[in-house]
Order: sequence, then structure tokens, then C-alpha cells
Amino acid sequence: MEIKTGEPAAGGEIFAGSRFMRACLRKPVDRTPVWFLRQAGRYMQEYRDVRKHHSLVEICKQPELAAEVTITAAEKLGVDAAIIFADLLLPLEPMGLDFEFQAGEGPVVHRPVRTAEDVWALRTDRAADLEYVARAIQKVAAHFRDRLGVIGFCGAPYTLASYMIEGGSSRNYIHTKQMMYRDPTATTAWGSLLDKLVAVLTEYCRLQVQAGADVIQIFDSWVGSLALSDYRQYVFEPTKRLIRAVQQMGVPVIYFGVETAGLLETMAATGADVIGLDWRQPLDEGWRAVGHGRAVQGNLDPITLFAPVEILEQRVREILHAAHGRAGHIFNLGHGIVPGTPVEHVQAVVKMVHEFRIDQ
Repeated sequence: MEIKTGEPAAGGEIFAGSRFMRACLRKPVDRTPVWFLRQAGRYMQEYRDVRKHHSLVEICKQPELAAEVTITAAEKLGVDAAIIFADLLLPLEPMGLDFEFQAGEGPVVHRPVRTAEDVWALRTDRAADLEYVARAIQKVAAHFRDRLGVIGFCGAPYTLASYMIEGGSSRNYIHTKQMMYRDPTATTAWGSLLDKLVAVLTEYCRLQVQAGADVIQIFDSWVGSLALSDYRQYVFEPTKRLIRAVQQMGVPVIYFGVETAGLLETMAATGADVIGLDWRQPLDEGWRAVGHGRAVQGNLDPITLFAPVEILEQRVREILHAAHGRAGHIFNLGHGIVPGTPVEHVQAVVKMVHEFRIDQ
């Protein structure tokens, strides 16, 4: 693995040997790179075989298993990048919050953060407890060397805060927004919670970069629940601080959210190198909103992977034509692969993207 310079991704010369990394930096590529959100998951038999004997969290915490499922998925699909197998909520444990995955309900935080006292009790000095993720990245990076990009990731401050406050997934984010509106400044509970998250996530990302991650993707899965004015007032600055801190480690940052069409311009103002686009607007419209001075990632509807191959190919071509061959496009889904997705359709998309030429 080539050593990174430690300079910000936007201004420094860093490792750019892989097709994926070149696209992140808006450099010319021989063909569009492709990888998939949740490319190691229950739709793949090899992953289901591992899950017969281990829970999701057990896989995350055993570097050999996490590396195995990461490598297996990337090699089976023939993609240009491997994203480490982990979970967004892992940083909650060293902060003092236990969680578990309950069948049919997803993640459940047993003692949600609802008061200023709950926030003050959260720890920021135990990010090193997440070193098992770094050890998994080391194994993946050693396996692929320069052949594929290796992606580390974390949740964004708002998204993790919403899990912590709601106690799990939510439809309306009532408790989250109540705290946000009640305590908007940096000296109150909301501001302190996001400050603590930025501190822990920065160190968590540092572990991943030092272990060999070429890129960090920051998942703001629930940011689409915010009005633009709320995003600007309550979320933008801590998110920007996290992104800039990671870039100072010498790697590019991909910033991804769902239902973000109205937020894209402000999301791009965080300075992230790549903005992930969901499928709810054409790629060229999303790229215009982001600005062509930034790379984009996306944006096939993941359910299109269930369509007949001829329709799937049509949708893939629409996205690639919308990119106009412009440097800085990474083909991906607009969200993660869902259980039951035909593996052969995912493999077919990789082949379609790699064989596509703009004059077709």
C-alpha cells in the first residue's frame, strides 16, 4: 500500500494508482469505477453461511471474519473498491452506550440519550477500543494492495446522534429534533453531543486511515429528515469539522445521505471530495447541484437490481450517459443492496459499467 502524504485530499498528491481513487480526485480513468453500498450482505450466500455461526456484531469485532466477508464480496463482484464490513453504531459502545440488533426491529439503544446529563456522561477517551476495525482494514489492504481502493467509514454526527437519542431507527425523529431545537448552541446538550461525536469519530477514522483505508465514507443516512434551514443551523458546522479533520489525514472523503436532493448544495459546501447521490433525481441534476468541481457517487435505485436484465442495462446506461464521461463519477447505488437481490444482476451491472463507452 502506497503511503499517504498527510496533506488534505483537495490539495495534496496522494495515492492515485487505482481507478477508484483517481475518480475520487476527479482525475481521468480508463473506465468508470464501480462498487456497491452494502456489497457484503444477506443477498450473498457466502455471507449467509458466515451468519449461520456469528451475529453481525461478532463479525465486526473479529478482524479475520470482517476481512473475509469484505474480500469475498469485492472479489465475487469484480468491483473497484472494497468497503470494510462494520456497522455505523460501533462507536456508541466506547462512548458508554450499549446496543443490540433485535429481530425485525434493527438496532436498539437501551438507554437513549435524552437529557443534558446523559450527554455529559458520554465518554470521548475510548476510541482506541475500536481498533478491531483497524485490524480488519489492515488485512483487507494487505490482500488487495494497490489493486482496489479500500474504503473505511463512519456515521455522520447527525445520524449517530439520532440513533442515540431515538434509541433506534425512527420515522419522525421527534426526540432528536426536540433536543436540537431546545439546545441549539455549542454550549448546550445538542452542541455538546455533536462535539463529542466529532471527537470520537475523528479518532475512529484516524485508526482506519493508519491501518490502510484509502478513503473514508461518512454516512449521513438520516440527514434527509432535516429541512435545509435546520441542516444549516444545527448540523452543517460539526459535519464540516469532521470532514476537514479526516481530509487532514491525507485521504478523500465521500459524504453520503438519503433523500437529500434539497440539501446537496449545502452538503457540498462541507468540502467533501465526493458527494453520494441517491436515486430520486437524475445524476446530472444532482451533479449540477453539487457543482462540477466535486466528484459524485451513484445513483442506481437498488430495487432496479430485481428488474429484467434489459431494463437494468437501460437504467445503467442512463446514469452513465448523464455523467457525460466527466472525470469524477463513481458508479454505485443510491442506497444499499437489499436482501434477496440476485447476485448475478449485481455482477452484470459491474460488467455493464466496465464495458460502457460514452459513444455507445
